[in-house]
Amino acid sequence: WEKELLLEWWKEAAKVEHDIKDPADLSREKATPRRVQKALNALTGSRFFGGVAEKIVIYFLKQVGGYLHNPELRQEIRDRIVEAIDQDTRVLVGHSLGSVVCYEALCQHPEWSVEVFVTLGSPLGIKGLIFDRLEPSPVSNLGSWPGSVKQWINIADAGDIVALEKELNPLFDGLVEDKLVYNGSDAHNASNYFTASETGEAIKLGLMDE
Repeated sequence: WEKELLLEWWKEAAKVEHDIKDPADLSREKATPRRVQKALNALTGSRFFGGVAEKIVIYFLKQVGGYLHNPELRQEIRDRIVEAIDQDTRVLVGHSLGSVVCYEALCQHPEWSVEVFVTLGSPLGIKGLIFDRLEPSPVSNLGSWPGSVKQWINIADAGDIVALEKELNPLFDGLVEDKLVYNGSDAHNASNYFTASETGEAIKLGLMDE
């Protein structure tokens, strides 16, 4: 699974960074060790990963895979969100894999008072690898609406390869408001996302009645 996601990221990185070779033959070849190594080499030199060590990329991939494929760990991590939510919580913000955790927790707890959901650099829309493995499972290619949420704002940098699908709106019955931002050279960086004016405006929506 990690190999498949790695190769998808490589293809996306080639789209947004012209100095990364386009793996045009990926659809015709399997994820061999040599091809995986090429993908790692491409990504560690990409704008998204910013030259980080190969082992960091592998760790990141295993984090996502571990969450999706280990039911006990998956629930344990969701329970951490549960512990942080109370009756006064109106806004929930999730970055990267955290957006997947928050989404599933919201679906699991429709009794919550959360009204605004903000996703940042989210991989939720990656078909086959993440979207189709969500809990609850999508029905007729549409994901479930996250519980009590009234407004869902999805924010992505055009160059963020983790957020392979920048528009979540079509995947969730046309109810998500998608926004593009520019985070500079570090496209997936959480601090850049959280300090974007679009994020501040989205959070403000849930606090206006406070």
